[in-house]
Amino acid sequence: MHEVESGCEDPYASREAPDDVGVSTGAVARRLGVSPTTLRSWDRRYGLGPAARQDGRHRRWTPGDVAMLEEMCRLTAAGVPPAEAARAVLLRPLTPPPPPPQTPAPVLRRPGHEGALPLGDVRLECRGLSRAAVRLDAPVMEELLTSFVEEYGLVHAWENVMMPALRAVGRKWASAGDKYVEVEHLLSWHISSALRRVPAAPPLRTDAGPVMLACVPGEQHTLPIEALTAALAELGLPTRMFGAAVPVTALDEAARRIGPRAVVLWSQSRSTASRPLAQHIAAGSWGVKGARHSPVVVLAGPGWAGAPPPGLSRVHALREAIVTLAALYGAEPAALMPPDPDAEEKEERRGPRTAPAAPAPPALSAQDT
Repeated sequence: MHEVESGCEDPYASREAPDDVGVSTGAVARRLGVSPTTLRSWDRRYGLGPAARQDGRHRRWTPGDVAMLEEMCRLTAAGVPPAEAARAVLLRPLTPPPPPPQTPAPVLRRPGHEGALPLGDVRLECRGLSRAAVRLDAPVMEELLTSFVEEYGLVHAWENVMMPALRAVGRKWASAGDKYVEVEHLLSWHISSALRRVPAAPPLRTDAGPVMLACVPGEQHTLPIEALTAALAELGLPTRMFGAAVPVTALDEAARRIGPRAVVLWSQSRSTASRPLAQHIAAGSWGVKGARHSPVVVLAGPGWAGAPPPGLSRVHALREAIVTLAALYGAEPAALMPPDPDAEEKEERRGPRTAPAAPAPPALSAQDT
């Protein structure tokens, strides 16, 4: 990973390198957003292979090799036939440009091309996913998303790959009119599919109501609570996911019928966030006479700006939501979720907190059951 990040800053670097330098075909495929089979096909058909092979067999791609493949991806994404694109890449002179100013550049920030998404400093895997999305390459997106979840875990894949790619598509859409609507829709569909493929663990408890998740009326953005639903199911916590724009009467009826331990209400924008609605759901109660109880209402999403109403919880990120909800069932998600390897760097960027985080709600007691 670090060799790819630090070695690829110069796209005109020599393709000649010792046998122990370079990265594997799988790593390059993830970075570029193409399948390993495609890279092998380009090597076999057009001669776009690595200059060095470990032990004469295994492909090891040098920075110059990767730059060549990036140009191939750029041309094919622009509609150039693969054979013609390969000829152009192989004929391209590798004359180094004038030396850049001696100022340090971010390791992960690379110069883009027309049609590239504004990703900023993100994981290289996110760049590969974004390139596949721009190409509308559904098979590669599915393969990449599956491998990300398997390799990094759902939470880390969501925070560091899926969400940055979605935000980049959203920014591109906002700046280019409707030009990238198809990219956003296809990427969202495949992320949603990947989330639903995450296997659920055996039920942690069967004596407590489920977590009910829904978008408030008028809210169509479901992916964040789809991610939360998958993460809770992965921990063995019971869930009921109701999706987008659930009417008030439907929220009431669903809560009455299933008796949820908690209700998560998602709002993406302030125009859909209704505090009276949240307080109305929190005031509901069910159960037999003398043992009635109300749900813990958790507000999620940027639409719930400001402090929550009294008695309601507010979460700001997927990990925080998981910890808050798992505590209601006596679970310890920290022991089940892998730590975020980028947490220390994120904390440095965020700076010192001005106030301590609110305590998690109390665990389910014997009276509640």
